[in-house]
Amino acid sequence: MDPVMAQTQVELFVNQLVTRAAEVLPNIIGAVLLLVAGLWFAGFAQRGALRLIQRTGKLEPTLETAFGNVVRYAIMVVVIVAVLSQLGIQTTSILAVLGAAGLAIGLALQGTLANVAAGLMLLWLRPFKLGDYIDADGVAGTVKRIGLFSTELHSWDGIFQFVPNSQLWNKRVTNFTRLPTRLLELKFGIAYEDDVRKAKQVLEQLIGEDARILGEPAPQVLAYELGDSAVVLAIRVWTKTADYWATRWALTEAGKLRLEEAGLSIPFPQRDIHIVGGAPPLDNRSAGRPPDARPAAGK
Repeated sequence: MDPVMAQTQVELFVNQLVTRAAEVLPNIIGAVLLLVAGLWFAGFAQRGALRLIQRTGKLEPTLETAFGNVVRYAIMVVVIVAVLSQLGIQTTSILAVLGAAGLAIGLALQGTLANVAAGLMLLWLRPFKLGDYIDADGVAGTVKRIGLFSTELHSWDGIFQFVPNSQLWNKRVTNFTRLPTRLLELKFGIAYEDDVRKAKQVLEQLIGEDARILGEPAPQVLAYELGDSAVVLAIRVWTKTADYWATRWALTEAGKLRLEEAGLSIPFPQRDIHIVGGAPPLDNRSAGRPPDARPAAGK
C-alpha cells in the first residue's frame, strides 16, 4: 500500500474517531454523573425512609431494613433506565420486556405476593404485635414472629404454628392481650332454699379481699338467672390482662370453698319424676306381666 494513502486512511480514521468521541463523550460523562448522583440519592432515600419508619413505629424492627432496601432498589431501577437513555439506547423495548417479565412473575407468584401484601398490611395496621395472644378463626397462639410471608404462632400447649399472612389478613382476628384490662365473669349456683342475700355477701367479701381486682369499673355480684336446679349468681369484675387467668382460677376455687363454709350448697342438676295413676307392683314389673296378670296354676 502506498505510504501516502495509508497515512491518509489513518488520519481519516483518527478524525472520525475524534468526531465520534466529541459527540459521544458528553453523553458518557452525563451518564456517569447521572449514575453517581442516582447511587447517592438512592442511599439518601433509603436512610430517610428508615428514619421515617422508625419515627412512626408502624413496622417491626426486623422489617425496617427490608423496606429501606425496597426503596433503594426501586430508585436504582429508575436511575439505570435513565442512564441507558442518556447513552442513546432505546429504553422503550427494555421497559416493555421488564413489564412483561413483571406480569409473568406476578401471575406465577400470586399466592406469595398475596402473603407479602397481607404481611405489609398487618405490619402497618398492627392488629397484633409480638407477644400478643390471638385467635384467627381457630388458629390461636402467642405471636412470636411477623414476617413478610408468614407469621409464627406458639399455642398455649407448646405447638408451633406457621401461618401464611393471607390467612390472618382474611380472617377475623381476636386479640386477647391487646387491651390492658379484661372483664372476668364467674357463675356459681346455689340451692333454691338457700339465702341469696347471704350468698351475695359471701362473694362480695371474697372480691374485696383480692388485690388483683380493679376498683373501676366497679365489681358486681348479680342474681344472674333462675336455673333448672339452682339460683345462678354471677361475679363480674375487671382485672389486668396479665392477671386474668390467675385471678379466674383463684376466684373459682375460693368461691366454692367460701359458699360451703357459709352453709350454702352448690347443687348438681337433678329432676323430680312424678308418676300419675300409680305404679304396678314390683314383682309384676320385674316379670314383664301386666298389673292384673296372675300366675298360672302350678307355676
